[in-house]
Amino acid sequence: MSEATGENTRLDTMRHSASHVMAEAVQALFPEAKFGIGPPIEDGFYYDFDLPRPLVPEDLATIEENMHKSVAAKAPFVREEISKDKARQIFASQPYKLELINELPDQTVTIYRSGSFVDLCRGPHVSSTGDIGAFKLLSIAGAYWRGDEKRPMLQRIYGTAFETQDELDAYLKKLAEIEARDHRRLVKQLDLISFHEEAGAGLAYWHPKGGLIRVLIEDYWRKRHLEGGYDIVFTPHIGRAHLWETSGHLGFYKESMYSPMEIDEQDYYIKPMNCPFHIMIYKTKLRSYRELPLRWAELGTVYRYERSGTLHGLLRVRGFTQDDAHIICAPEQIEDEIARVLDFCLSILQAFGFEDYKVELSVRDPQNPGKYAGSDAMWQQAERSLVKALEARGLPHERKEGEAVFYGPKIDIKIKDVLGRFWQCSTIQFDFNLPERFDMTFVGEDGKERRPYMVHRALMGSLERFFGVLVEHYSGAFPVWLSPVQVMIIPIADRHVDYARKVEAQLKADGLRVQIDARSERMNSKIREAQLQKIPFMLVVGDKEVAEEAVSIRLRSGEDLGRNSLAEFRILAQTAVECRK
Repeated sequence: MSEATGENTRLDTMRHSASHVMAEAVQALFPEAKFGIGPPIEDGFYYDFDLPRPLVPEDLATIEENMHKSVAAKAPFVREEISKDKARQIFASQPYKLELINELPDQTVTIYRSGSFVDLCRGPHVSSTGDIGAFKLLSIAGAYWRGDEKRPMLQRIYGTAFETQDELDAYLKKLAEIEARDHRRLVKQLDLISFHEEAGAGLAYWHPKGGLIRVLIEDYWRKRHLEGGYDIVFTPHIGRAHLWETSGHLGFYKESMYSPMEIDEQDYYIKPMNCPFHIMIYKTKLRSYRELPLRWAELGTVYRYERSGTLHGLLRVRGFTQDDAHIICAPEQIEDEIARVLDFCLSILQAFGFEDYKVELSVRDPQNPGKYAGSDAMWQQAERSLVKALEARGLPHERKEGEAVFYGPKIDIKIKDVLGRFWQCSTIQFDFNLPERFDMTFVGEDGKERRPYMVHRALMGSLERFFGVLVEHYSGAFPVWLSPVQVMIIPIADRHVDYARKVEAQLKADGLRVQIDARSERMNSKIREAQLQKIPFMLVVGDKEVAEEAVSIRLRSGEDLGRNSLAEFRILAQTAVECRK
């Protein structure tokens, strides 16, 4: 079955129609093709096929050519409503369509005909194949039927369509820029991170330069957290099954956890989350209201099972380090704590160059309050504190009813990158569930035991994902403070190397990360290599620079700042580091 999206905008309808035209073109190339589904998606469409051989990129040109013939024919899209029995006859040789027909609840179904192609489809469609606008086929990928790894692997063709050629050209230009910024290519080119399927999919290996950037991020994170009133904790990587039974993970999250390991005849699980461990620390003694709030932060590495088909570089991995924190406080402290953590979150994101955000407030389904943990009063207070913090900072937000998890409402912050894409990073999330499950208490001012509130909080989400976003946002040209090599000194000839070492020593004394390219290569070749490595500053030194105790400054952008005194450059570089530019 294929259908347009819920909004049924003209563009969605046109793209959905384009998927039918593409399917007809594939059928012309492979008459024995078996058809899956072909919906419109954001920015385009796709269709899944079971074909007699693997597709190759050259096939896309042939399929596009057939599509243009269909468009030129301006064949009408004709809707028919038929019985399920008749539909089974029409699609007798199409097993995937038959499966869908058998699952439909109604006794009648709709089909659409266009040219020589007929499809099981709810529609709608444009009037004729001539109305699908400007289109382009983009790529081929594998896709399990209905997303199930136990079902057949189909071949998916992605395409896009717009009403005008100018809009299509602008979109293809953006795609080219996205491709140029793809972190999977850049981390390899810049020697930052690698992945090794033979050693385990979805696991990142941080090389020395990537590791240095990670250390810089982590050091900044720790410094800001200590200044912000947080305490740093460390917890184990595994825990007994009893812990995960108490937390509810084995009941609700087991499919995303790895198989247990047996130790001393007990099952242990590698942790998918850090929160139960922080609760163990909390429960080591009786807590008083005078201790609250507690703000405990951890760069905790966790492991979660992700299907192999969903893994995507650093953006979707199986092992990652959360910049995790849990705030445990009295109910009357919650509004101040939410406001505090929201300010802290935005400040951290701004330090890495992200100024634009999209904020979502996920709350419970008002029609089904019974499926959520916690009382009405707790939910109302939690939601009020989230809304109050957002409104006080003038942050518009989209309310997502029914999107809260069962244990509490949350704020999600999606950062906007230089290409206008939004990335989910930060989460501020209430939890009424774990304090109850673990019987967390504190002694109130009245001497009675009370239940604390707990807030889960991640600012970057995970270091791996955040790093991938950083790479794409900056196209690998990190701000000077994050660049693993900040200055490359390029002596023109061997006789200039001693002066280059003198310059290196002074810059390293300033705390800058410096290297010398003393290879017997041409100067322009060395400059080009440093630019490809996205090094912010290149200092060329020759006879004149030695005589004047100067350096000739080149930037990775290609700009030539000319000859300057070494003292002037030291000020320039230090200012760039301090300004985080």
